[in-house]
Amino acid sequence: MQVVKLRHSEPVCTKCMHGSLFCHHRHHHHINNMSLTALSALSPLDGRYAAKTDALRPILSEAGFMHHRVKVEISWLQALSQAGFTEFPPLSAKASALLDGLASNFTEADAARIKAIEAVTNHDVKAVEYWLKEQVKDVPELVAAAEFIHFACTSEDINNTSHGMMLKAARDTVLLPSLQGVIGKLAELAHEHAEVPMLSRTHGQPASPTTLGKELANVVARLRRASQRIAGIEILAKMNGAVGNYNAHLAAYPALDWEAFSRAVIEQRLGLVFNPYTIQIEPHDYMAELFDAIARTNTILLDLNRDIWGYVSLGYFKQRTKAGEIGSSTMPHKVNPIDFENSEGNLGMANAVLKHMAEKLPVSRWQRDLTDSTVLRNIGVGFGYTVLAYDSCLRGLNKLEVNPARIAEDLEATWEVLAEPVQTVMRRYGIENPYEQLKELTRGKGISKEALREFITRLAIPQDAKELLLAMTPANYIGIAASLAKKI
Repeated sequence: MQVVKLRHSEPVCTKCMHGSLFCHHRHHHHINNMSLTALSALSPLDGRYAAKTDALRPILSEAGFMHHRVKVEISWLQALSQAGFTEFPPLSAKASALLDGLASNFTEADAARIKAIEAVTNHDVKAVEYWLKEQVKDVPELVAAAEFIHFACTSEDINNTSHGMMLKAARDTVLLPSLQGVIGKLAELAHEHAEVPMLSRTHGQPASPTTLGKELANVVARLRRASQRIAGIEILAKMNGAVGNYNAHLAAYPALDWEAFSRAVIEQRLGLVFNPYTIQIEPHDYMAELFDAIARTNTILLDLNRDIWGYVSLGYFKQRTKAGEIGSSTMPHKVNPIDFENSEGNLGMANAVLKHMAEKLPVSRWQRDLTDSTVLRNIGVGFGYTVLAYDSCLRGLNKLEVNPARIAEDLEATWEVLAEPVQTVMRRYGIENPYEQLKELTRGKGISKEALREFITRLAIPQDAKELLLAMTPANYIGIAASLAKKI
């Protein structure tokens, strides 16, 4: 099939003379030759939703991984220069600053060069080492020290520390701030609607009233505890050689306390927590804890998404519309809760990845197998779907408008929920079978305001207790819900 060009460089098939969007033969030519763009990306994280995951890309992409490897290699080299080795005197301030600049000014072009070297070496960490040597080839002081780049290291010494730094940065600068945005909005809504009475539904049936603010406050409390768990997880790292025993290190310099040296590099230079007991890899237990903590947080948010979806369906919430947006392709009246649905779906995708990583990563045959390596390349996927879900949820929360009239309508229609306080007061004053009496009056058939008041007036209880019950309505029988919501 031949293709010709029309105005605006539109590809047209000479076989059917249709443009590329309509050509019946496009699967033979047009689509098969697609370049990698946001439209052709396999993952929606780098396609449809690319703008929403931009903040993660410099950290968790392959270029981000290379950048962190460069930081680690440079930090190790700088530390070695201070170890007192005769063969490697301390670096000059100028040489050290040049190395710092390689890390701080790392570009996408640098990552591409490392990738080109990897195409020859077929080893990604070795490519970083060769790239560093290439960058310092015109600095005699650093050329003389070139063989101390990656000195005594196994690839995992560089990779596990890089992953630790990447996870710390992604957690602290992207994921947690995104989660805090959701928590902050929920707290704001909890305070704003602290006193809005609302019918509860246990097992889907009318139950003791609460307030809208209190139900949102419940989620705020859960998410705050969950975010603290995420933030509190120690991110571990090791730099101890091929099987965790500093074998090569001691062969070269037996007098140096390599364990103390390694701890100093990891904790003082890289900002991670030293793990002294490892095989070739850091065992990834902390990663499993982190991914599990994020997944549990995501489950709380998934619960919220479904509840709000239900309340939108009941009419308790309206959604502010945006000019030009379409709710349904065929039903013009609809404003669908798409943000909460989008969030729910992406939380499921996130948790599928996070839970697999949490289960798989701590398992490695004997002193090392490579199954963790390919899995770890998907950290950005788990974080990406998580951040995308948080963004969707927050966007939905910002569109919500409470419909007090609809909420009040449900309360006014369910006077039977006051059977609970009535039978509880009856118990206080020793009236026999209070539960059974109210059950007979209310169960499965509802009860009117008048019938309940008539029942109360016939009770043999003190007048003040009777007046208290008569003053109750479904809208004011809310316990301390309002105050709980206000103080969250």
